[in-house]
Amino acid sequence: MGKVYRHKPRAPDKYLGWVEPETGKVFRHRRGPDVYLGRVELDTGKVYRHRHGPDEYLGQVNLDNGKVYSHRHGRDRYVAEVKPDGGIYRHKPGAPDNYLGRVEGLHSLAEGGAAFFLLLLPVVEGAEICAGPLG
Repeated sequence: MGKVYRHKPRAPDKYLGWVEPETGKVFRHRRGPDVYLGRVELDTGKVYRHRHGPDEYLGQVNLDNGKVYSHRHGRDRYVAEVKPDGGIYRHKPGAPDNYLGRVEGLHSLAEGGAAFFLLLLPVVEGAEICAGPLG
């Protein structure tokens, strides 16, 4: 099981959830039963968010180099990179990439892409929205 942690400077990293290495299913940790968020196709690197009805395609991780691409309207956009050691870095054009967190026990770069889209990105974007111009 690949355990996903959010990096917190000068504090212990926060455990967010896990990825099943056999199926690619992603779960968010919480009190009580963990919540199923989505999945990654381990053979293609395509990541899907679980929805009622058809799952939503979010993007893909390149299984050769760990580059993560977000599927938006138009061309897919390079947004992150997964390192073989489990480190996940968010891409910032014209600046050094930000270290977001890691997957302990990473079996495939596909797991890291799923962790980025389904566990790390919602936490990071939520924090950025809450911070606002005054935060």
